[in-house]
Amino acid sequence: MTEIERILKEEIEKVNKAERRDNRPRFSISFIKKHPGLFVGMYLAYAATLAVMLQSETLADVTWVMTLLFLGLNLFFFFDVNPRYHYEDIDVLDLRVCFNGEWYNTRMVPDALVDSILQSPQVDDSRKQKLRAIMQKKSELSFYDIFAVGQNRSPV
Repeated sequence: MTEIERILKEEIEKVNKAERRDNRPRFSISFIKKHPGLFVGMYLAYAATLAVMLQSETLADVTWVMTLLFLGLNLFFFFDVNPRYHYEDIDVLDLRVCFNGEWYNTRMVPDALVDSILQSPQVDDSRKQKLRAIMQKKSELSFYDIFAVGQNRSPV
């Protein structure tokens, strides 16, 4: 493991702990806060459907089963999952990108991480120069930029 890889892994672990990214579902009402109209509309539409079902002779028998199914499926909206970030996910395009997004391109690293790389005696000067060159072109560096320097690639 290179020094840059070690530093990146430590920073990713800090982010995971700070943001409680542990792949566990947690109860949350963020769906209601973000989409109150959709939430109310969903229940109004169900109330209308329920009224029709209660008036129908053929659907009256399954009304309560459908109500339980509706409420059970709505529990899905009350849970959020914060996926863990992994060093191994950087620059990998597979199904994890659908779930996590390309977090390594959109998340910027703190200045302290860049400073620790630049001050580390284990990082060779050519990589430090490459990192300084990227810093001059960009105001902030993403996890991918640091990863690319560690892998001796050119960041996009």
